[in-house]
Amino acid sequence: MAKQYDSLDDKTRDFLLRQHIFFTASATDTSHVNISPREIGALRILDDNTVVYLDRTGSGNETAAHMLADGRMTIMTCSFEGPPLILRLYGTGTAIPWGTDVFNTIIAEHYDGHCPLGARQLMQLECDLVQTSCGYGVPLFSHEGERQAIENWHDAKGPQGVVDYWKKENLHSMDGLPTGIKLPDDS
Repeated sequence: MAKQYDSLDDKTRDFLLRQHIFFTASATDTSHVNISPREIGALRILDDNTVVYLDRTGSGNETAAHMLADGRMTIMTCSFEGPPLILRLYGTGTAIPWGTDVFNTIIAEHYDGHCPLGARQLMQLECDLVQTSCGYGVPLFSHEGERQAIENWHDAKGPQGVVDYWKKENLHSMDGLPTGIKLPDDS
């Protein structure tokens, strides 16, 4: 039932972008495995083997730490509506720090120049394997919409409050690994 591909094709691209949520999974050989849900609006397909997503400030920064230490990452999405299917993108990830030239170029070219408050980095995945599987065990759910909680939290913190939060909570993973987060020069 599983099918493997060397890269994204039109069918897998279309399926990926029609979903409402995706999950990232990462770990090192000594860390806890991290799985994080993300809203599909954060994801962009750069080419047949490269995807990025805008990573917003949250309670931890595990994926960035794992990318710095190990680099293995998987992105998975599945259909909660319509025909069942699971799509996984396997490969090597890197964090592209906030405010760097590469970050700014990707924001300009793929996010219409809009970098929301709380954006701390882009996570880029170079896929070496694209796999689909049946998804028969995935339950049906209806999408009600996106939560405003993250926007409200970032707005309440303000730009300096977000940076202060990075300093306090996002410099190291829960396992003590450095995350490589880039702080603004004037913070």
